[in-house]
Amino acid sequence: MHLAILSRNANLYSTRRLVAAAEQQGHTVRIVDTLRCYMNVTTSKPSIHYRGEELEEFDAVIPRIGASVTFYGTAVLRQFEMMGVYTLNESVAITRSRDKLRSLQLLSRKGIGLPITGFAHSPDDIPDLIRMVGGAPLVIKLLEGTQGIGVVLAETEKAAESVIQAFMGLKANIMVQQYIQEAGGADIRCFVIGDKIVAAMKRQAEPGEFRSNLHRGGSAELIKITPQERATATRAAKAMGLNVCGVDLLRSNNGPVVMEVNSSPGLEGIEAATGKDIAGLIIEYITRHAGPNKNRTRGRG
Repeated sequence: MHLAILSRNANLYSTRRLVAAAEQQGHTVRIVDTLRCYMNVTTSKPSIHYRGEELEEFDAVIPRIGASVTFYGTAVLRQFEMMGVYTLNESVAITRSRDKLRSLQLLSRKGIGLPITGFAHSPDDIPDLIRMVGGAPLVIKLLEGTQGIGVVLAETEKAAESVIQAFMGLKANIMVQQYIQEAGGADIRCFVIGDKIVAAMKRQAEPGEFRSNLHRGGSAELIKITPQERATATRAAKAMGLNVCGVDLLRSNNGPVVMEVNSSPGLEGIEAATGKDIAGLIIEYITRHAGPNKNRTRGRG
């Protein structure tokens, strides 16, 4: 098979591992810079051009689209879908998962465990919003934030009001969430491929920090998850429509709750913590499922 990886940086660990795994399994791979693609949107023959040439020879596309280029990246991916090319994660599923509020609403509709979450527009509603999620301490999140950026733990209601007012004053979209204190600054990243959890790791925040992101100095280790956690993660992936994703869970007193479903999960931390060839498993999944016009949405999303 001839595969394309949509990635802005060929030197990233995840991109390099996917290339190596694909070549090891006998496939050819081309890394395509998402933002250098440009499209001919036409009824008869939609096409994608790249650095002066037309792209049309790929059997499958692996999207590694950064959060900052979601709009353009999913437009490029949608164009590939219109051309009948198989995409590992489809454009509509990525768009769902990148909208934090929409993704939580979809998970809620499916009855999947979530922290209590509030969303409001008017500063007049801040006191009731805080009460709605159980009061302080609580977590305030920018809807556009990634890798722990724009996430604030407010330990008192006065601090929460000040932070929310500041964000609203900057016209930033935020949501307010219940703080799961019993999680102890740790979360679980479940790596989902198809309908299976292929690996799981526990991420622990540094002392004095509540965000467990590895980019923020958190540590990772192999963990055995419960059947309930396994079911929650696979249901969350299915609700988003993602074939490959990372589902982040917290262990609460009421069972596992989903914090986020990541459509472009990094491979470095999970491969190091578990010792598993995640990149190879992704390529094997593509080999089994790729084919012309095999996408569910076919660019209609």
